[in-house]
Amino acid sequence: MKPTDRALSIFEAFEQAGRPLTLSELAEAASLPVSTSHGIVRTLLQRGYIYLTSRRKDLYPTRRLYEMAVKINRCDPYLDRLAPHLAALREATQETVIVGKRQNDQIIYLDVNEGPQTIRYSASAGNIKPLHSTSIGKALLSVLDDDAIRQWAEPRVLEAVTPNTLTGVGELIQNIDRGRERGYFVTRGESVGDVFAVAIPIAVNNDVVGVAVAGPMHRMASRIEEVGRSLLDTKARIEAEQV
Repeated sequence: MKPTDRALSIFEAFEQAGRPLTLSELAEAASLPVSTSHGIVRTLLQRGYIYLTSRRKDLYPTRRLYEMAVKINRCDPYLDRLAPHLAALREATQETVIVGKRQNDQIIYLDVNEGPQTIRYSASAGNIKPLHSTSIGKALLSVLDDDAIRQWAEPRVLEAVTPNTLTGVGELIQNIDRGRERGYFVTRGESVGDVFAVAIPIAVNNDVVGVAVAGPMHRMASRIEEVGRSLLDTKARIEAEQV
């Protein structure tokens, strides 16, 4: 495990536990040797990212990491422009709204605004998904021509994330072509079995991001066109601001 992975695994262990941990508990939760954890924790204590909470020498993160993340997030080159439009889209559709960007063969979620309904699609910023099985992935592949998509896809194994995932290069390109015709791209249980999603590519800061609306199949199945229109309206407003 690389040093960066080790440090991140410490914070992920706190996230999973949801409580202060002793050094030995932390090492076990992070799957690290106690000696390795001790060295990382000592540095984090010295830098003010972790503090001791009790006589038992429990450890817990301070707010420093959170406050740093808030400051970084305020300067995000994409989300600053998109935030009000994403909030309006969530309100209009009552479903979860996601912003994603291509990262090699995958999509990384930059932001997730979960829908207000009790049963909804849940995800987190930083989640990584396969490019070929997501609506955002299809939307971002659509900016390439078919030959470029084929050149990307053919050397790879397009794994079946669910039984509904498109794993053939030809069927994936046909699906993307249909999406180009209507202006938006759809997954029907291809990434998560009972979730439908609709996405569009949007030009932002001389780059392209994908914005998707995702929700449970029983609500989304009859609303694909309606959600698609809401996304296209959102795209028009965002891109008009940049003219």
